[in-house]
Amino acid sequence: MRFYFLLACCLAISSAFYLPGVAPREWLEGEPVQIKVNSIKSTKTAIPYDFYSIMVCRPEGIGKSNKVKAEAENMGEILWGDSIKPSRYNVAMRRDVTCQKVCTTKPKPDNVEKKTGISKPMKKLKRRIDDEYRGNMILDNLPISEVYIWEGGERGLYYRRGYPLGQPGNKTHPTLVHNHLGLTVKYHKPEGLPGYRVVGFEVMAYSVASDKIDADCDPTRDFDAESYPAQPIVLTPAETATKFLSWSYSIHWVEDKEVAWSSRWDHYLRSSDASASNIHWFAIVNSLMIVLCLTGMVAMILLRALHKDFNRYNNPDNEEEAQEETGWKVVHSEVFREPAYSGILAVYVGTGSQLLGMAMVTLFFALLGFLSPARRGGLMTALLVLFALMGLLGGFVTAIMAKMFHKQSWQTIFMTGLWFPGQVFVVFFLLDLMLWAKQAANAVPFIMLLGLIALWFFVSVPLVCFGGALGYKRPAIAHPQAVSQIPRFIPEQKWHMRAPVMVLCAGSVPFGAAFIELYFILSSLWLNKFYYVFGFFAIVFAILLVTCAEISIVLVYFQLCYEDYRWWWRSFFCSGSSGLYLFLYGIYYLATNLNMGNISSLILYFGYMGLLSYTLFVMTGTVGFLATWIFVRYIYAALKVD
Repeated sequence: MRFYFLLACCLAISSAFYLPGVAPREWLEGEPVQIKVNSIKSTKTAIPYDFYSIMVCRPEGIGKSNKVKAEAENMGEILWGDSIKPSRYNVAMRRDVTCQKVCTTKPKPDNVEKKTGISKPMKKLKRRIDDEYRGNMILDNLPISEVYIWEGGERGLYYRRGYPLGQPGNKTHPTLVHNHLGLTVKYHKPEGLPGYRVVGFEVMAYSVASDKIDADCDPTRDFDAESYPAQPIVLTPAETATKFLSWSYSIHWVEDKEVAWSSRWDHYLRSSDASASNIHWFAIVNSLMIVLCLTGMVAMILLRALHKDFNRYNNPDNEEEAQEETGWKVVHSEVFREPAYSGILAVYVGTGSQLLGMAMVTLFFALLGFLSPARRGGLMTALLVLFALMGLLGGFVTAIMAKMFHKQSWQTIFMTGLWFPGQVFVVFFLLDLMLWAKQAANAVPFIMLLGLIALWFFVSVPLVCFGGALGYKRPAIAHPQAVSQIPRFIPEQKWHMRAPVMVLCAGSVPFGAAFIELYFILSSLWLNKFYYVFGFFAIVFAILLVTCAEISIVLVYFQLCYEDYRWWWRSFFCSGSSGLYLFLYGIYYLATNLNMGNISSLILYFGYMGLLSYTLFVMTGTVGFLATWIFVRYIYAALKVD
């Protein structure tokens, strides 16, 4: 009965994926509605660029550089590559426009390559189109999307964010630029309120010859974009090269009585992977059944084995066992011997606790809907801020562990605040230098870097020190068994009980329980898709933690039975090796789902995947270590030793 109750709770949680991030707004008929632009992005590269980095129509900028100022951005938006700016696309509520010319762009005559005479802006635009970059616009916080009819599985509409900047060229066909946008805005009339609410923003991109736009694009006349010849981008020879580009759009308003404002994001979220609508449930149920069976088997084996061992070891009438000790009891005087590099182990356990606290609190707010896709950058900002605040927990756990290992020093506490964040920051800064060189939209500006450093040194590190001070004030944890002065000889271990084999085999279990959900997570990171099913993620995360704890406990128990008492670091690495499997899966995902060809994109991909895998290693390793530590203390505290 309890199982069905827990399953019902999981189903309820899994539905808590989204709460609207902003208050609704009504527009009166004829009232201007602002269209904004966002960064251009491509699944072939890991580098987003500013919308106005290519030769398109741009509004008046500020200052001598004529730079278009972006809206106020949070840390998460910058790290994610979002750069929202105003545009020259002017629309009014419920006012259809058959065709409206925006502008004509011409490259400057002196902005050419010296050797070839090719226009640099035209060449850059062609390169972005050939790299399959997509333009992004926003209207009332809704992203613009192309709409397709999905025929596979459950038939329905499929929404894909953005629109292609053009059609890539090849040896037989030139590159075409999409210079005419057919915009469709869906609106809803709320009962009892004046005005209308926007509930959909769709686009069809067309390539239309610029001279035809100049001649025929008029709001008072019909304009069929499909009936005109396309606009190619020709770079050579100079006589036939493209000299200018004209840009236009049409707008069509459609009333949608079925979609309310509160559910207007549903189409976007459900289309994150139209071919896998039921895969989430299949993966969760499959993993849950595997873990439940594994938990039952582990509990049965360990309880029966331990119960039998306790009866054998603690029975005073058993003279044979009194004369000869075997199994895990024989190392009772060695099992709590301080491991090598115990101070570093304490630092990693404290950092892992900090990461766990960050993940759990972030997931809690995500389940409540505060970190929905409507709040751009909210998830990344929450992770950064909560990691800094959880420094209090990290410092406290480090102090507890360091005091138990007799490594009580402020150097250990400072390492908790500096070691893991410092490693991550160095790699991130090197990758950011590459993004600066590429003038990418997600290159973190110097002021924001100073803000991150201030958050690190003036919030996180002081909280780590404060937590360490609280931990050092507590009495040291006493071991249930005394440690002998002379280390005991460790018998030669069989090949399958050696550390490399155990560690590599152990990581496959938690990874196997969660790898299907990783596909959707990586798709949101690298394929520009929404990830919103935080209920599913919460279940997978719980399964991951349980399997990490179980596999470390089981393998350490077998290790102790073979009289090998070096379990401290091995318990950490056994569950932490799931991070290695994540990195290997990232290589497989790159080969099967991505088409990154240039070296810069590959460096960024492996750099960020390395950071993600390292973070998972520390977090899952901490779970395995703490679970095994509690288990070992429990069994040896119940053991009677003369």
